[in-house]
Amino acid sequence: MISFIISLLALIVGYFLYGSFVERLFGASKERKTPAFTHSDGVDYVPMHWSKAFLIQFLNIAGLGPIFGAIMGAMYGTASFLWIVIGTIFAGATHDYVSGMLSVRNAGASLPELVGQQLGSGVKQFLRFFTVLLLILVGAVFISGPAGLLNGLVPTISSMWWIVIVFAYYICATLLPIDKLIGRLYPVFGFALLFMALGILIAMFWNNAPIPEIPEGLSVKHPQHLPIFPMMFVSIACGAISGFHATQSPLMARCITNERLGKRVFYGAMVAEGVVALIWAAAASSFFGGVGGLQNYVASLPKTANAAAEVVNLISHSWLGIIGGALAMIGVIAAPITSGDTALRSARLIVADILHIEQKSLLKRIAISLPLFIVCFVLLQMNFDILWRYFAWSNQTLSVFTLWAVTLWFSRREISSKALRFSYIITLIPAIFMTSVCITYILYAPEGLRLPYMLSVICGCGLSLAFAVWFFWYKHKHPQTIKSLK
Repeated sequence: MISFIISLLALIVGYFLYGSFVERLFGASKERKTPAFTHSDGVDYVPMHWSKAFLIQFLNIAGLGPIFGAIMGAMYGTASFLWIVIGTIFAGATHDYVSGMLSVRNAGASLPELVGQQLGSGVKQFLRFFTVLLLILVGAVFISGPAGLLNGLVPTISSMWWIVIVFAYYICATLLPIDKLIGRLYPVFGFALLFMALGILIAMFWNNAPIPEIPEGLSVKHPQHLPIFPMMFVSIACGAISGFHATQSPLMARCITNERLGKRVFYGAMVAEGVVALIWAAAASSFFGGVGGLQNYVASLPKTANAAAEVVNLISHSWLGIIGGALAMIGVIAAPITSGDTALRSARLIVADILHIEQKSLLKRIAISLPLFIVCFVLLQMNFDILWRYFAWSNQTLSVFTLWAVTLWFSRREISSKALRFSYIITLIPAIFMTSVCITYILYAPEGLRLPYMLSVICGCGLSLAFAVWFFWYKHKHPQTIKSLK
């Protein structure tokens, strides 16, 4: 319990201390006009109060990852606690803040455009395709997952009908102005999600749950003998760092009214997600009497079962009762729904940016969205577990592109203070680490190349160091500053 409390406090302190440090290095200014005013269109560029923008950003990024990912990550022991805290403060929240603020500085530009400014047109073209595909994949995953949970909550309605209902909502959320549906429903979804997290947190203390301490839990082995590196760092994605978040930030970059509010909206939303992930990792570790109990319960489930969903359902109803459990499940369901709808909306905006098609016209929004809906429907025919595995790896790979791009921006911007000359370190270290994670994973994982573990680690770490060498070489050869992004 002591380790959990310290971890929780570390996330909160990290927001105030390290978040302010990152904000100062970036150079946020309350005097600069934001895209919400300079490009206002009543559809995507709509000025919003920071609290609503924070809530929408939080719900956009808090999909199944900080719940399902944290539960499956807890199978690796208390190393999951450390990764959630360290990853959130120094990697995920920094990644979200800088990418979000760069979008603010560039008229709400989508992620491929921002990355392309730093890494070149070739990377931009690749990332356009990769990002749109990832967002459609997110939409499919976050239709299938909630539909299964809703079927468990209301079994009288089949999973197929729930898929139809959720998909219909996604279509509306993708096409309508952001303040007409998303802006009005998200406060309800937000209450459910926060109730769920707070309810589980109180229940852990009320039941004096035996949350394992970090030192004793570091020796826990995964039941399938999977190594912590890189497997856990991909399992717990949205609860620590997620490239998907950078695709969502432009939505609120087009709505915030002051650059100094970026810390609350972008950095703060990631810390809030880290808190949710930490709570569920601790709950899953303690409910069954320890990590071993969690592993045994998951092993007892049928292979066709969604293990994380079963754990969520059991914990919610056991600790919170029938009514509280139902409300908690609604919160769990709201998280992926509020990420899936904005994933498809982000995909629409990226395609619109690529084709230079204005989005004030409903017919033009439909023309872009219809092919996205068709591809999403096709992906829904795939097995959920397969969708999830490829989503998780693609998600982390996207964070690598984002981290290297913002690191280059930090190193190339025009600055007047020598103290800020090495500010790129705050994203360079996470970039090197996540590069090694993603390369090692795709070389070693069952859905990857299945190479021997040590060979995969050597290749992953070696290539990540090669990228670091390339960065310093490129920085030296191309020292020009970027005044438009100052």
